Amino acid sequence: MIPTITAFEHSPDGGKGLARDTRVRWALEEAGRPYEVRLLSFPALKEPAHLALHPFGQIPTYEEGDLVLFETGAIVFHIAERHARLLPEDANARARAIAWMFAAANTVEPPILELGTARLLEHDKPWNKERLPLVEERVRVRLKQLSARLGDADWLDGAFSAGDLMMISVLLRIKPSGILDGFPNLSAYVARGEARPAYKRAYKAQLATYNASRPAAPVERLHNDSHGGEP
Repeated sequence: MIPTITAFEHSPDGGKGLARDTRVRWALEEAGRPYEVRLLSFPALKEPAHLALHPFGQIPTYEEGDLVLFETGAIVFHIAERHARLLPEDANARARAIAWMFAAANTVEPPILELGTARLLEHDKPWNKERLPLVEERVRVRLKQLSARLGDADWLDGAFSAGDLMMISVLLRIKPSGILDGFPNLSAYVARGEARPAYKRAYKAQLATYNASRPAAPVERLHNDSHGGEP
């Protein structure tokens, strides 16, 4: 049975692969599994039909027959459990890969999300100037710890796993800030993830969805832009 995932009809990330459906797409691509996508508007996220799938009104969700899942980590774990390409066969290595999945979502991502909130949603607050450096430092502490653990290895624990998929997806969110540039081995780690054919397919699919949903530019807008005028 082909699973169906949900994604934003108009992704706020501008098709940059940062929306969480990209993580699920990537896992499915690594597993070699076809999937279908149901696009949702922002108002549709709060409608009863979607809330029955995701009680918090977010994306993505995952539907496969009678199974309905929400939370990206849980969905990626479900896919990984059923496909050998994402989790090792050795029991101990498998457990470590799962631990890295939890670490990505529970330890590394929270300060990164907090930084995004501070920069995008709280930038005009009077206390933001004092708070922002503190939030940035919390991100750097986590990246320093992760960098030390990764060292010069290609992946977190031997071969690529769902742990790397989740961790790289999280680190991609901090890439635009420039903070990741201070950790060359983590930058290279993310680049290795982005170079994987499965990631490229997932990114391309998410970008295609974004581009398809964009309204056509008015003729006057195109005229102004082509002459360097004010948009």
